[in-house]
Amino acid sequence: MARHNGHDGHRTETPDVSHIRNVEVAHEPSDVSVRGVLTFVVVLTLATIAISAGLWFLFQYFNKQSAKERPPGPMSSRNLSQQDRLPPEPRLQAAPGFQVTLENGETRDLKLREPQAEYRELRAQWQSLLSTGLKDQSGNTVGMPIEQAIDKIASEGLPARTQQAPGKLEDYAISMPSDMSSGRETIKKLQ
Repeated sequence: MARHNGHDGHRTETPDVSHIRNVEVAHEPSDVSVRGVLTFVVVLTLATIAISAGLWFLFQYFNKQSAKERPPGPMSSRNLSQQDRLPPEPRLQAAPGFQVTLENGETRDLKLREPQAEYRELRAQWQSLLSTGLKDQSGNTVGMPIEQAIDKIASEGLPARTQQAPGKLEDYAISMPSDMSSGRETIKKLQ
């Protein structure tokens, strides 16, 4: 018998059970099948090797096919000019091919510039028109610079309106569809 001394001086005795045997219980083969686990590992390894080899041959085939590629067709981007490659108008700001056509027919290329560049070009054109005067399509001046217009109005003054005799109250009324006729007739109403 084995004896054990506890911390508090108490003794416990463990009975000897080495003589007890159960003949029916030794190893339970239904718990884990060693043969099944080894078979799974072998099949998994062989499948991994087969799939890797298959993918290697597939990529070799794809590489051979890409080496045999046909030349690009007539509509491909390699055969087009730089202008033909651009997307159709209107193009996005700051995109390749973005440009502004001014009123005088001049174009300004604004590709890959900040979005405010378009406004700056337009503002410069307006300043030019204000300082030199408005011109028609043939280049003739049809307006005057703003400074000259201010001086002319300051020297000549604005024209005054002539006073008209006050009219009848009905002259200020507007015609509205009447409710009683479902809109078929109109009546005059003051605002």
